[in-house]
Amino acid sequence: MNDINLTDKEALRYSRHLILPEINIEGQKKLKKARVLIIGAGGLGSPLSLYLASSGIGKIGIVDFDNVDISNLQRQIIHNNSDIGFSKALSAKNKMENLNPFIEVEAFNLHLSASNILGIAKNYDIIADGTDNFPARYLINDAAVLLGIPCIYGSIFQFEGQVSVFYAKEGPCYRCLSPSPPPPESATSCAESGVFAPLPGIIGTLQANEIIKLILGIGSPLLGRLLIFDALNAAFKEFKIEKDKNCPICGANPSIKQLIDYEDFCGYKQNKTKIAEISPEELEAKIKNSAKLQIIDIREPSERAFFIFPQSKNIPLSQISRRMGELNSDFEIVLACQAGYKSVFAARILEENGFQGKVFNLTGGINKYIESIQKA
Repeated sequence: MNDINLTDKEALRYSRHLILPEINIEGQKKLKKARVLIIGAGGLGSPLSLYLASSGIGKIGIVDFDNVDISNLQRQIIHNNSDIGFSKALSAKNKMENLNPFIEVEAFNLHLSASNILGIAKNYDIIADGTDNFPARYLINDAAVLLGIPCIYGSIFQFEGQVSVFYAKEGPCYRCLSPSPPPPESATSCAESGVFAPLPGIIGTLQANEIIKLILGIGSPLLGRLLIFDALNAAFKEFKIEKDKNCPICGANPSIKQLIDYEDFCGYKQNKTKIAEISPEELEAKIKNSAKLQIIDIREPSERAFFIFPQSKNIPLSQISRRMGELNSDFEIVLACQAGYKSVFAARILEENGFQGKVFNLTGGINKYIESIQKA
């Protein structure tokens, strides 16, 4: 580590690391030399970013194409009220640089895709997956395998979180655990299913823990091990993950040699007509003007305690195909869910079953509608 030195101010900042025999000054130099790319500046990316920055990781990249929304602030602790409407990637960069001026932070305010991830990730030693959807997970995993670098995996759902280290050179990759994605209709996001506020903090911090251990070469990494945390019962479980010799990307005879359009691969995009969208403001105007409108709330009854549209009809997503006869094709049909994702799938079901009426998806769902009403 002769090419990396710590200044007196850095030595003071990291003094609690330097007195640990497992880290000391040589280990802190390793952290300063390290380069980590974080995908996602949300629930997982927030604690992950803050702890990597405070620990002295020399270069941190942060990728996120989204802007900060008020509903993010319940768990995405790197952002605050003044960041609402601002780029998550740039917000995270600002917070990390304010926390530690001795590190370099590179923000990528873009949608990660097969066409750009390798160009970005090739400049980093480790990828941390802080995303919440299957196309991104497969994209990140496969890019890490092709580049020969570790991927630190984290996921959260309601009260449960998972962490693992996927590194094809030394163990299994994500595809060894989950060779193919579930149907898109069965995969829900935090916006649709909810998430316990402290959970991403716990899982993101565990991801940071694994990254720092890998860089320092200390402890036992979660390589070939899936750690599951149950927040309700404060219980951890661990499962072994075997490397799959038939894995399509890291197996003995890999069939995947390059990245593909993972949204198509996972079934999130299909060559079908585009679903028409209606904004909360447009819907509110139609309601006030007494337009011929039928609002269909596709949430389950247990979800409707949050908000109920006046004069709306509740047809849960699971029942939409068999209750199609309750829709009036002479009216404009507006499908609404919590965040505007499941309602797209509901519109597809109507389309595939031959419904002839005009169908709209409420953009941003009920969350966005309530926000627009409050602003008005």
